[in-house]
Amino acid sequence: MMINRTIAKGTVALFAAALALNSNAQEKSLVNTSKSPYAKLQSVNMGDVSWTNGFWADRFRVAKEAMVPNLWRIYNDANISHAFKNFEIAAGLDTGSHKGPSFHDGDYYKALEAMASLYAATKDKKLDEMMDKAIAVIAKSQRQDGYIYTKAMIEQRKTGSNNQFQDRLSFEAYNIGHLMTAGCVHFRATGKTNLLNVAKKATDYLYNFYKQASPTLARNAICPSHYMGTIEMYRTTKDPRYLELAKHLIDIKGKIDDGTDDNQDRIPFREQKKAMGHAVRANYLYAGVADVYAETGDKTLLNTLDLMWDDVTSHKMYVTGGCGSLYDGTSPDGTSYDPKDVQKIHQAFGRDFQLPNLTAHNETCANIGNVLWNYRMLQLTGDAKYADIMELALYNSVLSGISLDGKKFLYTNPLEFSDDLPFKQRWSKDRVEYISLSNCCPPNVVRTIAEVNNYAYSVSDKGIWLNLYGGNNISTKLKDGSKVSLSQVTNYPWNGDVNLTINESSSKPYSIFLRIPGWANNAQVLVNGKPAGITTTSASYAELNRKWKSGDKIQLVLPMDAKLVEANPLVEESRNRVAVKRGPVVYCVESPDLNGQKLYNLVVPANISFQPQPLKIDNAEVMSLVGNAKVIEPREWKNTLYREVSAANQTAPIRLIPYFAWGNRGHAEMQVWMPVSR
Repeated sequence: MMINRTIAKGTVALFAAALALNSNAQEKSLVNTSKSPYAKLQSVNMGDVSWTNGFWADRFRVAKEAMVPNLWRIYNDANISHAFKNFEIAAGLDTGSHKGPSFHDGDYYKALEAMASLYAATKDKKLDEMMDKAIAVIAKSQRQDGYIYTKAMIEQRKTGSNNQFQDRLSFEAYNIGHLMTAGCVHFRATGKTNLLNVAKKATDYLYNFYKQASPTLARNAICPSHYMGTIEMYRTTKDPRYLELAKHLIDIKGKIDDGTDDNQDRIPFREQKKAMGHAVRANYLYAGVADVYAETGDKTLLNTLDLMWDDVTSHKMYVTGGCGSLYDGTSPDGTSYDPKDVQKIHQAFGRDFQLPNLTAHNETCANIGNVLWNYRMLQLTGDAKYADIMELALYNSVLSGISLDGKKFLYTNPLEFSDDLPFKQRWSKDRVEYISLSNCCPPNVVRTIAEVNNYAYSVSDKGIWLNLYGGNNISTKLKDGSKVSLSQVTNYPWNGDVNLTINESSSKPYSIFLRIPGWANNAQVLVNGKPAGITTTSASYAELNRKWKSGDKIQLVLPMDAKLVEANPLVEESRNRVAVKRGPVVYCVESPDLNGQKLYNLVVPANISFQPQPLKIDNAEVMSLVGNAKVIEPREWKNTLYREVSAANQTAPIRLIPYFAWGNRGHAEMQVWMPVSR
C-alpha cells in the first residue's frame, strides 16, 4: 500500500499548534501517551519525579556525576570516537573520512538524549549550552531534503552522488529513529525546537521516501528504532503523516521474497508466531508496534505482540531478563531439510529453552529493548506482569552492562564466566571504557539510567500508579488536572518497606495503585498505621480508593526473603542447578568472594539459609547474601572429560553479590546458576 500523498497540507499549522499543546499535563513525558486512545496508562512529565535517597538516587547521582559526562567526553573526542567528528566532516567544518560503525550517528543521538534527560531533572544550564553547540553542527550537516547519515553524506561530498538506502544492512533509518526520539525528548526537556526541527526534516524525508520506495528498497533499514521514533514524532507534532508512516512501516514487513530474520522481515509481522532472529531488532520492533497499537487500536498487532511476549517470557528469556541467547544462531530453528531455509543470525533468540550460560550473548541493547517493550505493554494494559519484566531487566541485565562507577561497559551479559573456558569469546568479559567494534550499548544504558524516573509512575482516569519503587518526590497532575504530590521513602530493593506520604492532593476521591511484584507473597498495605482492608495479589496492582488529604501515609510491606529458583528441565545447562533471587535482584557467586575455593567445587544445599549483609563494592552500597555451601574435594580436570562423582563432604561459607555488580573488582570468574544438593 502506497502512503497517501494528500495529507501534507496544513502541516506547518499543525506543528505550531502541537508545540503549544505541549504545555499541558503529561504532554512532556518521555513516552507521551497522554492522547493515545488505546493506552490505559500515561507517563508523568519529565522532571515530575526526583530521586531523593536509596538505590535509584545513587544510580542517578552516578549518572549525573560520571555516566553522562564521561559518555559526552567520549563521543566528542575524535581520538576515541569519531561520532561527532563525522558530523563536522559531513557539515563541511572539517575534512577527512567517516570512521566508526555505520550506526555511529545513532550512538551520538542516544548520548544527546541522555544529556536532555539529565537536563530535565537538573536544569543545568551548562548541559543546555553543550547540547546547543552540538545540535548546530548536526543541523548544518543535514541535506536540504532532510536526509542525514554521515557515512553516506561524507562520501557524497567526494562523489557528488546522492544515493541512499542502497545497502540492505543500512543503518540510515535506525540512526534517524534515534534522532527522532532524541529530538522529542530534547524538546520536552528544554522547550527548544532546534533538534526537533532536524528530526522533523528527517521524518519528512522518510515519509517522502517511503511513498515511492519499492518493498525491496524500503526493507534496507535494519534495526527498527524508527518505529518508536516515528510515533513519538507523531505524538509531539500531531502530524498525521507520521502515524501513516508508522503503520506503513509495519505493513511492508515481509512483502519481499528474500527477507531475513536478521531484519525481522522474513515473515509479515502479523503472521509471526514465534520470537526468533536478532534479539535487539526483535525487541525494538515489538516496542514500536506497541506504540502503533496505542494510537490505532489495531487488534491484529496486539494479537501478535501477545504471542511474542508469551514466547519470550515462557521459552527464551533469562532469569535476569536478558534476551538473545546465541552469539550466532540459526533460523527458523536449524532443523530444516532445505539448507536455503536456514539463516545464520547474530545475537539471536535461540530455540525454546536454548539458554546457555557461559556463552550467553544477551547484548545490553537487547535487554534495554526488553524494558522499552514491556513499559509500552504496561501503558497499554495496566497489567503488572509487564512491570515485573521491566523491573527484572532494569535491575539485572541492564545495570550489568555498566560498571558501578559509570565508566566501563559490557557488550554481552553472560550468566557464567570461567577462565577454564578453552576458547576466546568474541566480546570482552572484562568491563572496558570504549567498545571499539560496537559502542552502541554504552549510550543506550546511560540514557536508560538517566530516564528511570520516568518509568516509576503512571496516571490513568482512576488515579496514580506506582510501577517502580525508590526514594523520590513526585509532583504531578491527575488526568482531570488535579495536583498531586507524594514523597516516597524506602531502601528498596534491599528492603521491602515502602513508605508514602501525601503532601498535596485532589479534593476529589481517586485511587493510588501499588504494584505488588510477582515475587512478593503476603504483601501488606497500611493506611495511616492501620491495615487497609484489601487483599493483595502477587503480580497485580493493589488499589486504594478514597478522598486523600495532605499528611496521609501509606505503608507497603513486601516480604523479601532470598529464594532459590530452578529452571524448566528442558533448559539443559541449568538442570539440577539453582539461581538465587531476593526481591527483584538476581544474585551470583564471584571469585573474589571464594576464599581460595574453585567456582565449580561449590554446591548449594536446597535448604540453605541466606542472610542479607550490606557490602560496599567500588563505593556503591549493595546487599550481599551469606550462607554455608557444600564443597567438593578439589581435583584436576585437565585432559579429562568424564570421571566418577566426588562427594561434597565439606562445608564452607559463601557470599553472593547482585549479578549487576559482578566484574567491578577486577577480572573475575562468576556463576549465576549453581549446582544444587537436594
